[in-house]
Amino acid sequence: MNSTTDQFINGKFLYYGFMAGSQQVLQNQAELNRINVFPVRDKDTGTNLASTIRAVIDNIKPDKSYKKTIGNIAEAALIGARGNSGIIFAQFLHGLSKETKDIHDITLQEFAKSVRKSIPYMYEAVANPIEGTMLTVISDWSNFLSSKEEVVHDFKKVIIDSIVVLEKSLSETTSKLRALNKYGFVDAGAKGFVVFIKGFIDFIQNRNLRSLARGRVENISLIHSEEVLDEDLNYRYCTEAIVKKIQLTTLELKQFLSNYGDSIVVAGSNETCRIHVHTNHPAELFNKLKNSGTISFQKVDDMLRQKEIASQRKWNIALVTDSTCDLSQDLIDYYQINVVPVNLNFGDNHYLDKITMQPEQFYDLLKSSPEFPKTSQINERAFTNVYSYLASHYDAIISVHLTSQFSGTFANSLKAGQRIEKEFNKPVYVIDSKNLSGSLGLLVLKTAQNIEAGHELESIVESLYRDIVNTKIYVSVRDLKYMIKGGRVSKPVGFIANILGLKPVISMDVEGKSLLFGKAFSQKASLNKIYKHIEKIAVEKSVWNYIILHAHNPDGAKSVGLKMLGITGKKPVSVVDISPVIGMHAGHGTIAVSLMFDN
Repeated sequence: MNSTTDQFINGKFLYYGFMAGSQQVLQNQAELNRINVFPVRDKDTGTNLASTIRAVIDNIKPDKSYKKTIGNIAEAALIGARGNSGIIFAQFLHGLSKETKDIHDITLQEFAKSVRKSIPYMYEAVANPIEGTMLTVISDWSNFLSSKEEVVHDFKKVIIDSIVVLEKSLSETTSKLRALNKYGFVDAGAKGFVVFIKGFIDFIQNRNLRSLARGRVENISLIHSEEVLDEDLNYRYCTEAIVKKIQLTTLELKQFLSNYGDSIVVAGSNETCRIHVHTNHPAELFNKLKNSGTISFQKVDDMLRQKEIASQRKWNIALVTDSTCDLSQDLIDYYQINVVPVNLNFGDNHYLDKITMQPEQFYDLLKSSPEFPKTSQINERAFTNVYSYLASHYDAIISVHLTSQFSGTFANSLKAGQRIEKEFNKPVYVIDSKNLSGSLGLLVLKTAQNIEAGHELESIVESLYRDIVNTKIYVSVRDLKYMIKGGRVSKPVGFIANILGLKPVISMDVEGKSLLFGKAFSQKASLNKIYKHIEKIAVEKSVWNYIILHAHNPDGAKSVGLKMLGITGKKPVSVVDISPVIGMHAGHGTIAVSLMFDN
């Protein structure tokens, strides 16, 4: 392989070296999660760095040009970056790209200079730079490279020798940060960088392309750790976004973000800016930020849930669903259910269902926005990140999703599950519920209760498949205009239905497709059709549980609750203001009942 001499490296060598370093980070992500105690002890640094690196692995190809390769790496890393460490690492790569001339090959002197000039990019990105972190270790590495650039011209030897400096700097992070010293750990992000360089060095020494092609990663589980995290979280949500054409300076943006939380990082440029902040109010933050730029991507992690997963797991089977699952938040929290949000767009601005877009905000925008919102499926990478973190802590994962007839979310979850199953050698069951909303909520709740009861994994999955056919939803639509706007009902049919004053009742068939169950001339009449049908089924089957759903119609939901109490003899397990991504089609005022019947 003639991609390097002792004096320089080219783009292909950088590419394969980066892949080798990445493989080491992926292999060590569980250990990096374990030692993550700063700035928040949420045990996700390994997962975040792995996510950042996967974004590069999945999106670039080898090229002879060093400049083109580092540019492609930096762009992919910035788009895929997650967490403090991931964004700082991406900003370092962004600096390298900016500070590298348009060259095919780079010498040690040129490389050391570009690394040195990249350091300010990192420090300027962080609102409150703290020494004893990845910032310090990369700075110390840069100083070593600069000290050798004029006296040594053997590129390989200097990079190999630099590991001594890196390991010394890493060990010193324990004494530099009080939070690290308390537990006797080194900084997790800094260790991630050192592990990455070790992988790069291994490639320099061995040039083993076959091992890179195999790409097999064995990860170590942390599931039986007895460690207890006793620190209180000041902020619940680790919040990130990519903002295009931002109209604020970096300083102004940092000041804006500081009004909502801490741990602030701003990377990239005004054209494409990546932000990171810990906050309790992500929806409010993005509602304001949309006035200063186009929010093209958002990511929000629940650090409270991560803390529970790391040290306060109730069971060793993780349960995952998507945000079309309508279940009350107290049940979601009690059963430690992991909810992955569906993507929602108003124009060019991106939001996360139920997290950065709440029902109150959603219906206001639905009325005032000239553009009808659009949804997009949860992509494979989002599920990969979730499953990667969960697989570091649990024995198995069960993931239940909205009907595959409505979205590609199930298919993407399945691909991610297969990937993580191989990576961690743990079972990941991904289930098409053939339902959505409250029906999906009931399936998730029943599965959670089976996990709580200590049933065997295979028995839980078998029960879930049986429950799918016994779970129904009946939706009384008050206003067809939203279904017409969203394309769920054609304009001609909608026009005729509106003239006649028809109020449809929508349900789901056994394949998970929407079904016109009935129609009436008022919502009251359509609800009466639903009650009569439920009464008929209840003669032969007992109701296990039910959920009442409404689209910003609490009074209507209360009335339905009284009627259902009379029919079933029990109160609903939840009353939920439905997910915005469901509400955008059902429309304001819609009321629905989801039921699960006993087998």
